[in-house]
Amino acid sequence: MNIRPLVTNGILAALYIAVTALIAPFGFTNIQFRVSEIFNHLIVFNRKYFWGIVIGVFISNLFMSTLGVYELLGLSQTVISLLITMGIGVYVKNKLVLMGINTLVFTFNMFIVAFMLKLALGVPFLVTWLTTAIGEFVVMAVGIPIVHALNKRLNFSKLI
Repeated sequence: MNIRPLVTNGILAALYIAVTALIAPFGFTNIQFRVSEIFNHLIVFNRKYFWGIVIGVFISNLFMSTLGVYELLGLSQTVISLLITMGIGVYVKNKLVLMGINTLVFTFNMFIVAFMLKLALGVPFLVTWLTTAIGEFVVMAVGIPIVHALNKRLNFSKLI
């Protein structure tokens, strides 16, 4: 059994949780700038990062959010978006293009988070979808050149 993917995903989940904790006040409202969402781009380089990202989101939502069981919808947004990007990645091999697509997938799927916030807090759905989508888009778009530069140094495809 190869322990490297397990350790790498554990470190990834811990990093996601730590970065989320640093910006917690800005990551759980109807206007979200969850900087840790940049880690979603790792799925472009290797699908083995899936579990590290999902576990990081799950633990962050479980312990830092006040929305309780509603946060399972937020987790489903991550899972669905990652799976869509993984599926598209079979056909799109250019990593920069795929990170752009990944950004759009996550941005569009913020309707799931907006629905969760409507159920939990009673906020207006369309306005919340717009504000959460803008936050997601900004964070992930800014993350593209950062992750691209880090990949040149770390080679994410082979790191796990």
